[in-house]
Amino acid sequence: MKWPNYLMLIRHDVSEYNVLRAKKETDPLYQRFMRLFKNSSDGKETRELAHLLWLKYRLNCSGPNTPLVDTEAKQAYHTGQQLKKEFALPDVIFVSPYKRALDTLTGLKRGWPELNKVKWHKEERIREQEHGLATIYNDWRIFQTLHPEQRFLYEREGPYRYCYPQGENVPDVRDRSTLMVNTITRDWAGKNVLLVCHHLNILALRTHLERLDEEEFIRLDKEEKPINCGVTLYRGHPELGQNGRLVLEFYNKGY
Repeated sequence: MKWPNYLMLIRHDVSEYNVLRAKKETDPLYQRFMRLFKNSSDGKETRELAHLLWLKYRLNCSGPNTPLVDTEAKQAYHTGQQLKKEFALPDVIFVSPYKRALDTLTGLKRGWPELNKVKWHKEERIREQEHGLATIYNDWRIFQTLHPEQRFLYEREGPYRYCYPQGENVPDVRDRSTLMVNTITRDWAGKNVLLVCHHLNILALRTHLERLDEEEFIRLDKEEKPINCGVTLYRGHPELGQNGRLVLEFYNKGY
């Protein structure tokens, strides 16, 4: 069989950005801004609110260096404990080089100590989508309000194909995810593989492995976004054809 025995995907634990976003969404100022934005208002009040919210909710760190809100990664620790009870040890671990993913792996290892015996690699191809200039604003709507030409381009291209200035679009992430799958099938056929990564990597891998189209990708990202420490599992099934295949066993399972 050319596929791994299992391919397990785990999204990182809760980051400071995740908490900041949740706090922002309950702010009456942000709710007012969202109403104006949805009504396609680009007036003075919308821009003033965007600037105020940017200053109020910006993170003083880069995307790769955004930490977990819980430095002990307790959710990852608990997830590791549960996975230890249910699954054979992986043969290899690939982890995004971003701090929040690396710290999640540390938490998983505390819950599943045998993971310390497994060889692991930092893997650039499963890093988060690069948001380029928009990273400064921590919110694509605020970014588009302060850069109205980007909103015009976003509405022209759509959320799937729009490319952030100095960043990436979804097909870019899918391309590197495809290369990652090629490496896994070449080097780890019949083995157990664990990836610790980000929500868009998981969706990109799903679209590749299940041949999902643009519309289904957008729907998943909107309605079934991977949760923090959510686990997705594919199993290799050599009986399904000469070369076998990976079949989704479950998606986005919380422990």
